[in-house]
Amino acid sequence: MSDSALVTYSRMIKLSHSIFALPFALAAAVLAAREVEVTAWQIALIVLCMVTARSSAMGFNRIVDRDIDAENPRTANREIPAGQISVSAAWGFTLGSAALFVVFAALLGRLTLYLAPVALMVVWGYSLAKRYTALCHVILGVALAIAPTAVWIALTGGFSAVPALLSLAVGTWVAGFDIIYSCQDADFDRDRGLNSIPAALGIKGALVVSALLHVATMAALVALPSVVALGAVYWVGVAVIGAVLFYEHWIVRPDDLSRIDKAFFDLNGYISLAFFAFVALA
Repeated sequence: MSDSALVTYSRMIKLSHSIFALPFALAAAVLAAREVEVTAWQIALIVLCMVTARSSAMGFNRIVDRDIDAENPRTANREIPAGQISVSAAWGFTLGSAALFVVFAALLGRLTLYLAPVALMVVWGYSLAKRYTALCHVILGVALAIAPTAVWIALTGGFSAVPALLSLAVGTWVAGFDIIYSCQDADFDRDRGLNSIPAALGIKGALVVSALLHVATMAALVALPSVVALGAVYWVGVAVIGAVLFYEHWIVRPDDLSRIDKAFFDLNGYISLAFFAFVALA
């Protein structure tokens, strides 16, 4: 595959967006390392699982949404509707990524191998949800929220309140910012009979729901030290994340959606990185 093809495929799957869930997965690994020995090989496999599962999910999303993307002026220049990547090539990439994910999951352990198909069903399922339910944002949240729990299971072989709270924080955070991002397509979704919170409740109502979800995110982060020892530096991180979330909602308003890209891409990337950094330092 040429360098230009690599760039095109990475753009199709928004590879840079791996930053949203990956730091939370690595934070789970940091906390799990307090209970069991964690090797560099396991960390490498976790990163590979995250990247390949997400690549497969995004490839599937672009395939099944290609006709919708072609009709939407905001997405018409995406790689498949624009003719830069063929549907058959996209399927090859998607299935290949899924196969690699299963291989890496198997290398992590038998339990993760058994759970790999379930994970793929969840992350692929999001792409179809918008056709049936306005809760598609919650389904996306669940798809990313399984990452910390999956990491915990892979490393410890069990489950506890720690990954549960991490997954709750990730799920509500992702669902909340996806609602904000979807506000720019509210009219298009409504006209095409697609489901979303903005299409169902309007922009103002959607932003209220998003804010409530982010309140739940903060509640989960505040509760985390009650189940695992975290120092004062963690609370600095929680304060930083709370401030960033507040600013995100401050700059996106019902009558001004012009800064959605900043809220979605920049600010949420900062939140994810900040969380990992402060957990690692705690």
